[in-house]
Amino acid sequence: MPVRKDLSFRSGYFGDPAASRALAGLLQDVFGIDVTIMDRLGGSDPTGIPFSWFDADGACIANISAFSLPLVIDGVSLRAAGLQSGAVRPGHRGMGLYRDVMEAALAHCDAEGFAAVALLTDTPALYGRYGFEPLAQHRFAGAAPMGGTAGPVRRLDLGSAADIALLRRLLDGRQPVSDCFAPVRQTGMFLFNAALMPDVRLDLIGEDAVVAWRMAGDGAFELLDVAGTRIPRLADILASVQAAAAQVVVHFPPDRLEWQGEALADTGEMVLMLRMAKTLRPGGPFALSPMAEF
Repeated sequence: MPVRKDLSFRSGYFGDPAASRALAGLLQDVFGIDVTIMDRLGGSDPTGIPFSWFDADGACIANISAFSLPLVIDGVSLRAAGLQSGAVRPGHRGMGLYRDVMEAALAHCDAEGFAAVALLTDTPALYGRYGFEPLAQHRFAGAAPMGGTAGPVRRLDLGSAADIALLRRLLDGRQPVSDCFAPVRQTGMFLFNAALMPDVRLDLIGEDAVVAWRMAGDGAFELLDVAGTRIPRLADILASVQAAAAQVVVHFPPDRLEWQGEALADTGEMVLMLRMAKTLRPGGPFALSPMAEF
């Protein structure tokens, strides 16, 4: 790491409350996102490791954080990492600080032997120099299946400590939502995204599956994710939550839903990029669930 006048480099400091607050301040100032809401949702990902520059006053001025992101891709389990919280304060841009923290984070990932490193960005051209390549994502749309069997349903509330504990238990022990492409575990981001998406409903079906869903403006049923020890059939999900919809959009590969939809290219601003061997890339259309975005 280069020596930079009046700046200090730090990593792995989540045990330091002042430094952690400084990083939260950076993300609040640059993105307008309050990451401290994780404090009431059971805490941040314990695998997270920040790589940051601090100024002489203790302000965090540049950061990227790495975390464990085990994946299933085409039936193969991979040790993978994700990168998130990449930011530089405007007054310190153009100095190479982001390059410093990126190189430190990638050196850590390489030393840990991760087979893949993933990130989401709206500036994909920035990351090609680090070996990342974009992968097109898809959504899956089609007619709603009929004839499902309804199970008992309870709406979960993120304001309830008991419901948060239940969600964390199911997320920690979840079956991957797809065998084509899915995170094995990403408990913290599921809860964080749920807190940021007030239109998403979290319904417990039976005792072992939570479905994250919403109704689109055109009346379609949108299935964002399923967290649990089993993946119910899509027909059973629709019957259970009593969603009266003729059309369905699924935001992850539907290979475990006993339903098929047309793969539609994702036209969103955020691009999924992966740094991995070409032989490990998913072979068919896929998407990262919005509940797993980071």
